[in-house]
Amino acid sequence: MDDAKPSRAKRARTPGTVRIVGAGPGDPELITVKALLRIQKADVILYDRLIDDRLLANAKKDALLVYCGKSPGAHAMPQQRIHRLLAMYAGRGKDVVRLKGGDPFIFGRGGEEALAMAERGIPYEIVPGITSALGSAAASDIPLTHRGASASVAFVTGSRCADPSSGIRWDLLAHGADTLVVYMGISHLDTIRGELLSHGKAEDTPAAIVEQGTTDEQRTFVGTLATIGDIALEMAVRNPALIVIGESVRVRARLSELSRRSGAGLGKDALESMNSYAII
Repeated sequence: MDDAKPSRAKRARTPGTVRIVGAGPGDPELITVKALLRIQKADVILYDRLIDDRLLANAKKDALLVYCGKSPGAHAMPQQRIHRLLAMYAGRGKDVVRLKGGDPFIFGRGGEEALAMAERGIPYEIVPGITSALGSAAASDIPLTHRGASASVAFVTGSRCADPSSGIRWDLLAHGADTLVVYMGISHLDTIRGELLSHGKAEDTPAAIVEQGTTDEQRTFVGTLATIGDIALEMAVRNPALIVIGESVRVRARLSELSRRSGAGLGKDALESMNSYAII
């Protein structure tokens, strides 16, 4: 029966792989080697709003680039449609990259996308990235842990903090972690401050806002829990921005003072020299 047609099972296309990739916090040089390799080999890339164009320039010339970014109150593509597209392209045997800012498993819906692929029997891979909290804090000279000041950190989403059903326990967060990092919280800053203060967090607790962290447009503002709201209004802070609350914020001022005295910080010329060796 050499002329027999192959069975349906043999004719079925082998599915491609969906790679859920963290692109880091903004600076394209903070991409991991593994993430960069996945971008370079992808047939299809579904990318988010805050992905730097210099990363996309590493894609193959014939790669299909699909924008599916989300901004506050304006989603280019519903999450369920993203799931369907990932599954569709992988079902055609394509190597698919879902490129997300920061780390896909830290407020990035990477878990939802992995579950959606697993439910459909599609192979997937998770490639972690530097999450915004780590990158933005480091770029602002704010250690999230610091001996004698912070032995614990909590990452909190601020986008749903005004919703009573969100499950955010501000009563516990006010005293349960030394440093709080609030993602997507600028539009709810007054609510966040009010919750923490009403549950006993001191008004003079240091607080910082990092806007556009790790990028050329980064701005960092430091105050206290009592003053940071007014600072945000005065400086017209906009998303993307992170809020850091805790005693370790004080280290930034100390580092700045010591760097001015000793010249220990990297100057512009040194930074430009280092950047000239970028792999991107």
